[in-house]
Amino acid sequence: MLRLRVLLQSNYIYYLLLILAFIFSFTFKNIIILESKYNINDNQIIGKITKLDYNSERYKLEVKANEKIIAYFYPKEDINLELGMIVLLKGELYLPINNTIPNTFNYKKYLNNHYIYYQMKVSSIDILKENHNIIYKIKNYINQRIDSFSYTNSYLKALILGDLKDLEDDVYKGFQINGVIHLFAISGMHINLLAASIILILNKIKIKETLKQIIIISFLIIFCLVVNTSASVYRSLIFYILLTINKIYDFNISTKNVLFLTIFFLTIFNPLIIFDLGFQYSAITTYGLVISIKKKKYNNYFKNLLYISYIAFLFSSPITLINFYEISLLSPFNNLIFGPLITLIIYPLSLLTIVISLFEPLLYFLLKFMENINLFISSFTLFNLIIPKVNIIFYLGYYLLIIFYIYSLNKKYLLFSLLLILSIELKPFLDNNDYVYFLDVGQGDSALIYNKKESILIDTGGVYNYDISNNTIVFFKSLGINKIDLLLLTHGDSDHLKDAPNIIKNLKVKNVMLNKNEYNELEENVLKSSNNIIDTYQSSFDFKIYNNYLGKDENSSSILSLLTINNTSILFMGDAPKNQELKFLKDKNPKASIIKLGHHGSKTSSDYNFLKSIGARDAIISSGRNNRYNHPSPETIETLKTLNIKYYDTKEKGTICYIFRHNNYTKKFYLP
Repeated sequence: MLRLRVLLQSNYIYYLLLILAFIFSFTFKNIIILESKYNINDNQIIGKITKLDYNSERYKLEVKANEKIIAYFYPKEDINLELGMIVLLKGELYLPINNTIPNTFNYKKYLNNHYIYYQMKVSSIDILKENHNIIYKIKNYINQRIDSFSYTNSYLKALILGDLKDLEDDVYKGFQINGVIHLFAISGMHINLLAASIILILNKIKIKETLKQIIIISFLIIFCLVVNTSASVYRSLIFYILLTINKIYDFNISTKNVLFLTIFFLTIFNPLIIFDLGFQYSAITTYGLVISIKKKKYNNYFKNLLYISYIAFLFSSPITLINFYEISLLSPFNNLIFGPLITLIIYPLSLLTIVISLFEPLLYFLLKFMENINLFISSFTLFNLIIPKVNIIFYLGYYLLIIFYIYSLNKKYLLFSLLLILSIELKPFLDNNDYVYFLDVGQGDSALIYNKKESILIDTGGVYNYDISNNTIVFFKSLGINKIDLLLLTHGDSDHLKDAPNIIKNLKVKNVMLNKNEYNELEENVLKSSNNIIDTYQSSFDFKIYNNYLGKDENSSSILSLLTINNTSILFMGDAPKNQELKFLKDKNPKASIIKLGHHGSKTSSDYNFLKSIGARDAIISSGRNNRYNHPSPETIETLKTLNIKYYDTKEKGTICYIFRHNNYTKKFYLP
């Protein structure tokens, strides 16, 4: 035992284990080919429901069969599905797609990192076996109990189950911008709070320390099985168990090395866990707190809390910037406000409300109070810092400087690390290229024209029930764009401008242009969102806007525009029909190398004579996968082939980018 203690106190062993864990993880991900056990033609799956979400018209299920499957089911009649049931799914398997808007959340990669390779569109579900598992019975009861609350159920799901999807979009964004969204994740806070509560009870009973810890760990394991377990929960649980073993057997392993050992065990068990965002936040923030609190600790509670929040901010910021490209400099102070409020008051009260529903009015009052503070603080965008995407080496350098700062307490390293982050702000100003992105917004239109001087967005998309422009906003931030000089909305159809208010709300939009037709309800929403409506615009680009066409409907009143960069012209046609194309041809006789076809390649647009006259080499079609209109039409495709015009469709190519350098350009596709 003595030799084991001596061996376990060597720092080199833990650094070696950490390095081996990372090598194993990256080797596993990049060399070992992970394949599904299913074939895409399989149309029947038998498995157990392990996760379940219902939103009044659709079930989203995670089913554990030969492997995990994500299934979507729109029931035509009442069906009561519960966790733990064995079910037979009938339907069609399909592959998830990559993020087709650059630098945004990649759902396919996320699923693959959780060993999920297929999604399923379910036509029918047969229940083969009811649930008899006690853990799932508890889960079902908690879910039903939470759903029974009228006013607080969305927050109860977030706080108790770690499920944030039902929070209102503005509220969620506010917590995210303020840097306090992690307080809602099931993590070390919950583990420590639960452990402390159990210790408080067990201290009143005279039992041995070993038995006490066994009871605590047993309760923690049950807790982790009941809640929606995540990588951060596993990290917290294993870390607590190893710390307990270290204490009981007096191995005298440092807390930092226990953390390294935790990462090693978790990575060997699940090599892809290090690619989980929650695990990254949990591991790196815990590491920062472990090495810093040992160096500096205040006796004053609030000073200590602020210092902890400050360290957590320093260590978590790169992960936030790598994924979301924006941080709030107020985050350490925000955590000083929200940390005690959620940890010491709202979370315990939420647990109490689940047991005694009479506390719901008080909980609701406190939640609304917190929500208003959240929205108020998030409105101070002056303190938000947008950092464009850069190579990860920048952030590795940042972490080295921060670690030097912690160990030496020399503030010059802190200064250098902050200067390194701020230097990334210069990236857009060092780029002399011009870019035109035809964004994949599904069945809709949106195109970005930008360089280091100016950014123009033509249409926003928005035909879906969710804000497709949320991805657009993240993409803009990844480029370092925090303002739109011109938002040009070609006409009033939802697939072109429904998301305009969301863009205006989340980015600084200096000018907005609408067509000359009578405003419809969607355009009225734009008018309410912006006071900067203009009729003419002077661009630093060679950019001509034709805003004088009036027709009997929105499509025939589309604004047309022509961009010229280095003798290459791009024509943007909105949803202009053939008669407007021919009128435009007669009025202006335009020439263009590239054309964004009108009306998503519909047969009502793209007249043969018009396309032949403008002399385009490339045609861009913006259409959605499996769109109900079957865009683009066979007639339009035949016209393009006859004229020998290459065409690129966003539903096949994803976002399409033209990069203009000097006197030439290149194309880049962000494939599904």
